[in-house]
Amino acid sequence: MELELDGLTKCYRDKKAVDGFSYRLREGIYGLLGPNGSGKTTLTRMLADVLRPTSGSIRLDGQPSDRLDEAYRDLIGYLPQDFGCYKEFTAMDFLLYIASLKGLDKRLAKSRAEELMESVGLYDDRKRKLKTYSGGMKQRVGIAQALLNDPSILILDEPTAGLDPKERVRFRNLLGHFAGGRIILLSTHIVTDVEFIADTILLMKNGRLLQAGDVPTITDTAAGRVWTLRADDRTVQEIGSRYCVANIRHDGALIELRVISDERPHPAAEDASPTLEDAYLYVFGEEAGR
Repeated sequence: MELELDGLTKCYRDKKAVDGFSYRLREGIYGLLGPNGSGKTTLTRMLADVLRPTSGSIRLDGQPSDRLDEAYRDLIGYLPQDFGCYKEFTAMDFLLYIASLKGLDKRLAKSRAEELMESVGLYDDRKRKLKTYSGGMKQRVGIAQALLNDPSILILDEPTAGLDPKERVRFRNLLGHFAGGRIILLSTHIVTDVEFIADTILLMKNGRLLQAGDVPTITDTAAGRVWTLRADDRTVQEIGSRYCVANIRHDGALIELRVISDERPHPAAEDASPTLEDAYLYVFGEEAGR
Protein backbone atom coordinates (compact mmCIF):
# COMPACT_ATOMS: atom_id res chain seq x y z
CA MET A 1 0.00 0.00 0.00
CA GLU A 2 1.24 3.49 -0.85
CA LEU A 3 -0.31 6.85 -0.01
CA GLU A 4 1.23 9.58 -2.14
CA LEU A 5 0.92 13.22 -1.15
CA ASP A 6 1.77 15.38 -4.13
CA GLY A 7 2.13 19.13 -3.61
CA LEU A 8 -0.66 19.31 -1.03
CA THR A 9 -1.54 22.94 -0.38
CA LYS A 10 -4.29 24.55 1.69
CA CYS A 11 -4.83 28.29 1.63
CA TYR A 12 -6.95 30.43 3.92
CA ARG A 13 -7.22 33.86 2.31
CA ASP A 14 -3.61 35.07 2.16
CA LYS A 15 -2.17 32.35 4.43
CA LYS A 16 -0.88 28.95 3.34
CA ALA A 17 -1.53 26.54 6.21
CA VAL A 18 0.02 23.73 4.16
CA ASP A 19 2.42 24.64 1.39
CA GLY A 20 3.33 22.07 -1.28
CA PHE A 21 3.67 19.08 1.03
CA SER A 22 4.90 16.02 -0.87
CA TYR A 23 5.79 12.59 0.49
CA ARG A 24 5.05 8.91 -0.06
CA LEU A 25 3.73 6.95 2.90
CA ARG A 26 4.04 3.18 2.93
CA GLU A 27 3.23 0.64 5.63
CA GLY A 28 4.64 1.71 8.99
CA ILE A 29 4.34 4.33 11.71
CA TYR A 30 5.10 7.94 10.83
CA GLY A 31 5.62 10.61 13.46
CA LEU A 32 4.60 14.05 12.16
CA LEU A 33 6.48 16.48 14.40
CA GLY A 34 6.22 20.24 14.47
CA PRO A 35 5.35 23.13 16.77
CA ASN A 36 1.81 24.41 17.14
CA GLY A 37 0.79 26.35 14.04
CA SER A 38 3.05 24.42 11.67
CA GLY A 39 0.12 23.03 9.65
CA LYS A 40 -0.05 19.50 11.08
CA THR A 41 -3.78 19.55 11.84
CA THR A 42 -4.66 20.96 8.41
CA LEU A 43 -2.57 18.25 6.77
CA THR A 44 -4.19 15.43 8.77
CA ARG A 45 -7.67 16.77 8.01
CA MET A 46 -6.91 16.66 4.29
CA LEU A 47 -5.59 13.11 4.58
CA ALA A 48 -8.74 12.10 6.46
CA ASP A 49 -10.88 13.63 3.68
CA VAL A 50 -12.42 16.09 6.13
CA LEU A 51 -10.90 19.03 4.29
CA ARG A 52 -10.31 19.49 0.58
CA PRO A 53 -6.91 20.80 -0.54
CA THR A 54 -6.62 24.06 -2.44
CA SER A 55 -4.24 22.29 -4.80
CA GLY A 56 -2.23 19.10 -4.98
CA SER A 57 -3.47 15.55 -4.68
CA ILE A 58 -3.67 12.45 -2.53
CA ARG A 59 -3.31 9.10 -4.29
CA LEU A 60 -3.80 5.66 -2.83
CA ASP A 61 -1.92 3.07 -4.87
CA GLY A 62 -2.02 5.45 -7.79
CA GLN A 63 -5.75 6.21 -7.55
CA PRO A 64 -6.85 9.78 -6.65
CA SER A 65 -8.59 9.81 -3.27
CA ASP A 66 -11.35 12.10 -4.54
CA ARG A 67 -12.24 9.55 -7.23
CA LEU A 68 -12.18 6.66 -4.75
CA ASP A 69 -14.48 8.79 -2.56
CA GLU A 70 -16.31 6.51 -0.09
CA ALA A 71 -14.00 3.59 -0.80
CA TYR A 72 -11.11 5.77 0.40
CA ARG A 73 -12.94 6.93 3.53
CA ASP A 74 -13.78 3.33 4.41
CA LEU A 75 -10.07 2.66 4.80
CA ILE A 76 -9.50 5.61 7.16
CA GLY A 77 -9.48 5.70 10.95
CA TYR A 78 -9.27 9.27 12.26
CA LEU A 79 -8.89 10.88 15.67
CA PRO A 80 -9.13 14.68 15.36
CA GLN A 81 -7.31 17.02 17.70
CA ASP A 82 -10.57 18.25 19.23
CA PHE A 83 -12.41 14.99 19.71
CA GLY A 84 -16.09 15.51 20.48
CA CYS A 85 -18.53 12.96 21.89
CA TYR A 86 -22.14 12.76 23.09
CA LYS A 87 -21.81 13.04 26.85
CA GLU A 88 -25.17 11.41 27.62
CA PHE A 89 -24.11 8.25 25.80
CA THR A 90 -22.34 5.46 27.58
CA ALA A 91 -18.93 4.73 26.09
CA MET A 92 -20.22 1.47 24.64
CA ASP A 93 -23.29 3.10 23.10
CA PHE A 94 -21.12 5.82 21.61
CA LEU A 95 -18.84 3.28 19.94
CA LEU A 96 -21.83 1.37 18.59
CA TYR A 97 -23.24 4.64 17.24
CA ILE A 98 -19.94 5.45 15.47
CA ALA A 99 -19.82 1.87 14.16
CA SER A 100 -23.26 2.31 12.61
CA LEU A 101 -22.11 5.51 10.90
CA LYS A 102 -19.18 3.56 9.49
CA GLY A 103 -21.53 0.86 8.21
CA LEU A 104 -20.28 -1.98 10.42
CA ASP A 105 -22.42 -5.07 10.90
CA LYS A 106 -24.17 -4.90 14.32
CA ARG A 107 -22.75 -8.18 15.61
CA LEU A 108 -19.25 -7.31 14.45
CA ALA A 109 -19.60 -3.81 15.85
CA LYS A 110 -20.44 -5.08 19.34
CA SER A 111 -17.56 -7.54 19.52
CA ARG A 112 -15.15 -5.01 18.03
CA ALA A 113 -16.25 -2.30 20.48
CA GLU A 114 -15.84 -4.61 23.46
CA GLU A 115 -12.41 -5.70 22.25
CA LEU A 116 -11.26 -2.11 21.85
CA MET A 117 -12.63 -1.03 25.23
CA GLU A 118 -10.53 -3.79 26.73
CA SER A 119 -7.48 -2.67 24.72
CA VAL A 120 -7.70 0.94 25.90
CA GLY A 121 -8.33 -0.11 29.51
CA LEU A 122 -11.95 0.97 29.79
CA TYR A 123 -13.86 -2.29 29.64
CA ASP A 124 -15.06 -2.07 33.24
CA ASP A 125 -16.27 1.50 32.59
CA ARG A 126 -17.92 0.82 29.24
CA LYS A 127 -21.47 1.30 30.60
CA ARG A 128 -20.71 4.60 32.30
CA LYS A 129 -21.90 7.81 30.64
CA LEU A 130 -19.21 9.80 28.91
CA LYS A 131 -20.04 12.88 30.99
CA THR A 132 -18.57 11.05 33.99
CA TYR A 133 -15.29 10.32 32.18
CA SER A 134 -12.08 12.25 32.77
CA GLY A 135 -10.39 13.98 29.85
CA GLY A 136 -7.90 11.14 29.52
CA MET A 137 -10.66 8.52 29.50
CA LYS A 138 -12.52 10.39 26.76
CA GLN A 139 -9.32 10.52 24.73
CA ARG A 140 -9.01 6.73 25.03
CA VAL A 141 -12.58 6.40 23.73
CA GLY A 142 -11.48 8.59 20.82
CA ILE A 143 -8.61 6.23 20.09
CA ALA A 144 -11.02 3.28 20.23
CA GLN A 145 -13.48 4.85 17.77
CA ALA A 146 -10.65 5.52 15.32
CA LEU A 147 -9.82 1.80 15.33
CA LEU A 148 -13.40 0.51 15.01
CA ASN A 149 -13.36 -0.20 11.29
CA ASP A 150 -9.94 -1.89 11.45
CA PRO A 151 -8.55 0.85 9.18
CA SER A 152 -5.71 0.39 6.74
CA ILE A 153 -4.79 4.06 7.22
CA LEU A 154 -4.87 5.46 10.76
CA ILE A 155 -4.54 9.21 11.27
CA LEU A 156 -4.14 10.49 14.81
CA ASP A 157 -3.89 14.20 15.64
CA GLU A 158 -2.42 14.83 19.13
CA PRO A 159 -3.77 11.46 20.36
CA THR A 160 -2.12 11.53 23.80
CA ALA A 161 -3.54 14.88 24.90
CA GLY A 162 -4.83 14.43 28.44
CA LEU A 163 -3.22 11.04 28.97
CA ASP A 164 -1.03 10.41 32.01
CA PRO A 165 2.39 8.70 31.60
CA LYS A 166 0.97 5.22 32.21
CA GLU A 167 -1.76 5.79 29.63
CA ARG A 168 0.81 7.07 27.13
CA VAL A 169 2.73 3.82 27.47
CA ARG A 170 -0.49 1.84 26.98
CA PHE A 171 -1.23 3.88 23.87
CA ARG A 172 2.23 3.31 22.38
CA ASN A 173 1.99 -0.42 23.03
CA LEU A 174 -1.47 -0.55 21.46
CA LEU A 175 -0.25 1.33 18.40
CA GLY A 176 2.77 -0.92 18.05
CA HIS A 177 0.53 -4.00 18.22
CA PHE A 178 -1.82 -2.54 15.63
CA ALA A 179 0.85 -1.32 13.20
CA GLY A 180 1.41 -4.40 11.04
CA GLY A 181 0.38 -3.92 7.41
CA ARG A 182 -1.00 -0.42 7.97
CA ILE A 183 -0.08 3.20 7.39
CA ILE A 184 -0.20 5.10 10.68
CA LEU A 185 0.37 8.85 10.87
CA LEU A 186 0.72 10.26 14.38
CA SER A 187 0.75 14.05 14.47
CA THR A 188 2.14 15.65 17.63
CA HIS A 189 4.46 18.25 19.10
CA ILE A 190 5.41 15.87 21.93
CA VAL A 191 8.64 14.14 20.95
CA THR A 192 8.29 11.20 23.34
CA ASP A 193 5.03 10.19 21.65
CA VAL A 194 6.93 9.06 18.57
CA GLU A 195 10.55 8.61 19.64
CA PHE A 196 10.30 4.89 20.38
CA ILE A 197 7.57 3.74 18.00
CA ALA A 198 7.90 5.71 14.76
CA ASP A 199 9.65 4.14 11.79
CA THR A 200 9.94 7.54 10.12
CA ILE A 201 9.90 11.08 11.48
CA LEU A 202 8.48 13.91 9.35
CA LEU A 203 9.47 17.40 10.50
CA MET A 204 6.95 20.07 9.48
CA LYS A 205 7.50 23.82 9.66
CA ASN A 206 5.46 26.69 8.22
CA GLY A 207 3.28 24.25 6.29
CA ARG A 208 6.20 22.52 4.59
CA LEU A 209 7.97 19.22 4.97
CA LEU A 210 11.35 20.23 6.35
CA GLN A 211 13.03 16.85 6.79
CA ALA A 212 12.19 13.15 6.81
CA GLY A 213 14.11 10.15 8.09
CA ASP A 214 14.33 7.53 10.78
CA VAL A 215 14.96 8.54 14.39
CA PRO A 216 18.79 8.19 14.21
CA THR A 217 18.90 10.28 11.03
CA ILE A 218 16.82 13.10 12.50
CA THR A 219 18.67 12.91 15.82
CA ASP A 220 21.98 13.23 14.00
CA THR A 221 20.88 16.72 12.90
CA ALA A 222 21.92 17.92 16.36
CA ALA A 223 25.25 16.03 16.47
CA GLY A 224 28.03 18.34 17.69
CA ARG A 225 25.46 20.90 18.83
CA VAL A 226 24.51 19.53 22.26
CA TRP A 227 26.52 20.48 25.34
CA THR A 228 26.42 19.80 29.07
CA LEU A 229 27.80 22.11 31.71
CA ARG A 230 27.83 22.48 35.50
CA ALA A 231 27.81 26.14 36.48
CA ASP A 232 26.83 28.70 39.11
CA ASP A 233 23.71 30.91 38.99
CA ARG A 234 25.43 33.82 37.26
CA THR A 235 26.83 31.66 34.47
CA VAL A 236 23.46 29.96 34.04
CA GLN A 237 21.77 33.34 33.55
CA GLU A 238 24.37 34.42 31.00
CA ILE A 239 24.07 31.21 29.00
CA GLY A 240 20.26 31.24 29.20
CA SER A 241 20.17 34.72 27.66
CA ARG A 242 22.29 33.65 24.67
CA TYR A 243 21.56 29.99 23.97
CA CYS A 244 18.80 27.40 23.89
CA VAL A 245 18.80 25.62 27.26
CA ALA A 246 17.12 22.22 26.90
CA ASN A 247 17.29 21.20 30.53
CA ILE A 248 18.25 22.56 33.95
CA ARG A 249 18.99 20.35 36.94
CA HIS A 250 20.28 21.39 40.34
CA ASP A 251 23.29 19.37 41.46
CA GLY A 252 24.31 20.51 44.92
CA ALA A 253 25.69 24.03 44.84
CA LEU A 254 25.94 24.01 41.07
CA ILE A 255 23.41 23.72 38.25
CA GLU A 256 23.71 21.25 35.39
CA LEU A 257 22.67 22.60 31.99
CA ARG A 258 21.97 20.94 28.68
CA VAL A 259 22.50 23.49 25.92
CA ILE A 260 21.72 23.41 22.18
CA SER A 261 24.19 25.53 20.24
CA ASP A 262 26.28 25.50 17.05
CA GLU A 263 29.20 26.75 19.11
CA ARG A 264 30.60 25.70 22.49
CA PRO A 265 28.60 27.89 24.92
CA HIS A 266 31.30 27.95 27.63
CA PRO A 267 34.92 26.78 27.87
CA ALA A 268 33.90 24.16 30.44
CA ALA A 269 31.02 22.79 28.31
CA GLU A 270 31.34 19.20 27.16
CA ASP A 271 29.98 17.64 23.97
CA ALA A 272 26.97 15.35 24.56
CA SER A 273 25.17 12.73 22.49
CA PRO A 274 21.98 14.22 21.01
CA THR A 275 18.46 12.93 21.53
CA LEU A 276 15.44 13.37 19.26
CA GLU A 277 14.23 16.14 21.56
CA ASP A 278 17.57 17.92 21.16
CA ALA A 279 17.17 17.72 17.39
CA TYR A 280 13.62 19.03 17.65
CA LEU A 281 14.79 22.03 19.68
CA TYR A 282 17.66 22.65 17.28
CA VAL A 283 15.50 22.52 14.15
CA PHE A 284 12.53 24.53 15.40
CA GLY A 285 14.33 27.03 17.62
CA GLU A 286 12.08 29.71 19.08
CA GLU A 287 8.94 28.06 17.69
CA ALA A 288 9.63 25.16 20.06
CA GLY A 289 10.06 27.43 23.06
CA ARG A 290 13.71 28.30 22.59
